[in-house]
Amino acid sequence: MIFDIITLAPDMFELYSKTGIIGRAVNNGLIEINAYQLRDYSTNKHKHVDDYPYSGGPGMLIKADVISNAMQAVDAKEDESQKKAVVYMTPKGRKFDQRVAKELSEYDKLIVLVGAFEGIDQRAIDKYVDLEISMGDFVTTSGDLPALTMIDSVVRLLPGVLGSDDSSVDESHSTCFLEYPQYTRPEIFEDMKVPEILLSGNHAKIAAWKELQSIEITEKNRPDMLAKIDKNELEQKKRKLRKILNRK
Repeated sequence: MIFDIITLAPDMFELYSKTGIIGRAVNNGLIEINAYQLRDYSTNKHKHVDDYPYSGGPGMLIKADVISNAMQAVDAKEDESQKKAVVYMTPKGRKFDQRVAKELSEYDKLIVLVGAFEGIDQRAIDKYVDLEISMGDFVTTSGDLPALTMIDSVVRLLPGVLGSDDSSVDESHSTCFLEYPQYTRPEIFEDMKVPEILLSGNHAKIAAWKELQSIEITEKNRPDMLAKIDKNELEQKKRKLRKILNRK
């Protein structure tokens, strides 16, 4: 999978593409990350990319012609057989979640427009952007960190990127529930013990414990994720799991 990022801070992406799981995926040829400096596509002698918005208001907007120049340069390398999308990182976009990550992971190529200042001239968005994405109900100084987060979330869903492809399935947000607690050695840490059930070897009870923990953690921390689940069915599920746990 190819990620072409158009940004004012390409060094952030170049550094990130050399480290950890992302770096390994690049080295193994599973992904390609290309970061393009937006200023390189400015026709202004000072390489300015922004200007004041019409009708006034605070801040500056990235100019449509600069975005157009960048898009034409990146698209010149385009393979028509590739399934691609142009993504713009903006607080006004569709809220990013695991479902969106899964959708994006099915593309061959993502061109990511990273906003800055007060954003991008709407005409560039109308002409080029397929999907506007927001990382949540907050605002950052630029779209670079949100873009990095999105890319990381998408990359880990690609086959072969993680040590086990199951790793991206059995975790928070892969279902409608958050992930259950996990433990490793030592068995006792500062008088806190690993739950006995995880040491029991009873696979049915362990599975029931994990599922019940996921439900209860979601109820506590993210009840909004359960809004579409029938409450009676959920309670029946919890009773069933507790019954398994109470078996002798």
